[in-house]
Amino acid sequence: MRLTFPIAVACGFLLAATYAGAQTTGAATASPPISDSIRTLVGRLNLESYKATLRGLQRFGDRRQGTSRNRAAVDWIEAQLKSYGCTNTERITYQFLGRQVQNDSTRRVDSLARAAQGLPPLPSRGTGPTGPRFTTDANGVRYDRQGNIIKGNVGPTGVNMNPLLQPDTALRRIDMEPDTPGERQEVYCTKIGTGHPNEMYIVSGHMDGHGYGAALNDDGSGTALVMELARVFNSPDVTTDRSIRFILWNNEETGLNGARAYVAQRASLQGIENPKGSGKYPEPKWLGMIQHDMMMWDHGMPEPDGKVSPVQRREADVNIEFAGTSKFADEAQKLAWFFRRSNDRYATDYPAAVGDRMSNTDSDPFKDLCPAISLRENERLAQTGTGWNPTWHQPIDVYSTFSDPDFRLGLNAAQTTLSAVAQLAGARLR
Repeated sequence: MRLTFPIAVACGFLLAATYAGAQTTGAATASPPISDSIRTLVGRLNLESYKATLRGLQRFGDRRQGTSRNRAAVDWIEAQLKSYGCTNTERITYQFLGRQVQNDSTRRVDSLARAAQGLPPLPSRGTGPTGPRFTTDANGVRYDRQGNIIKGNVGPTGVNMNPLLQPDTALRRIDMEPDTPGERQEVYCTKIGTGHPNEMYIVSGHMDGHGYGAALNDDGSGTALVMELARVFNSPDVTTDRSIRFILWNNEETGLNGARAYVAQRASLQGIENPKGSGKYPEPKWLGMIQHDMMMWDHGMPEPDGKVSPVQRREADVNIEFAGTSKFADEAQKLAWFFRRSNDRYATDYPAAVGDRMSNTDSDPFKDLCPAISLRENERLAQTGTGWNPTWHQPIDVYSTFSDPDFRLGLNAAQTTLSAVAQLAGARLR
């Protein structure tokens, strides 16, 4: 079938294949066809398996980058992926010379190390994006740092840096090890397409966290989602026409460093057969990038006192965002709406909403290279950024804080992505 909207050739975003079965007119707004095989695959996701993966991640505390608990979590994730049948696991290795937790002594050591490598000195403490989150003018109107008007009630945000606020002494001990500069690794595996192995979709979340909790929601929830999708897609009876890469970023909390390292190392390798004539493509062409970051908490706006309801709101939804100012904004928007329509067809409990202000997550380094979207529990800027989630970077980001309605929101995000990617990649049951 021929579609009416342009194809993003530069990134190989083959939308004609994406919307197989769509009507020849109005294809950009057509709903994906209902497929028994897609519904079967979605049915292989289940709440208890998702929760079990979250409990497995919690054993490693907050998984702060640059620590033994982070490295142990990377090893565990890799072992789990292999156990699902995704045996071609690989790692990206890069260097990170900064620290998340700084004091005067560590800053002196780090500054000397940077100077020895010809790098600029660390900024002075207290510089950078600090200070109040908003200002208020004479008329009582609040503005954020970008000059946007802040609407509604605002709750507290920030990163807990006090380990004594973690009441679980066992978890506190796990989280106490400080991060150190040096080598970092992140793990990924690939479902290789049988028809077009030289093209792929990237499905990702970040596995590191901080705040002296267990980083269960930020971003254990996204990590567990990606791992569950890897489990389903790597079942022996599942084939895909195009490849899918499942990757768990490191160093998200320090500035998306793991995702940036991946782009720096591998963007230029896209679609190149290696060895030549082998039919193998170590870095297939990026057709789209789908990030998952904080998937479970949608309890609504804070009350005037800044407190948030302890229960999931009735209007909870999965937020699908793209960057409206990116080079691939048009294609990313079409991808986002396709995910929304897949949610309509295949997600069981919660609807999805589309927004154009994707920000502050690992899809950012990809947004000008291919269509990129992120799935979240809240709008990143208007909601998460104004305190809708009191667990964010706090000691209470642990398994016991969340209830089944919260876990089920994460599961619905998994259903949304699995159903959309299954169609995009041409998944089939043998």
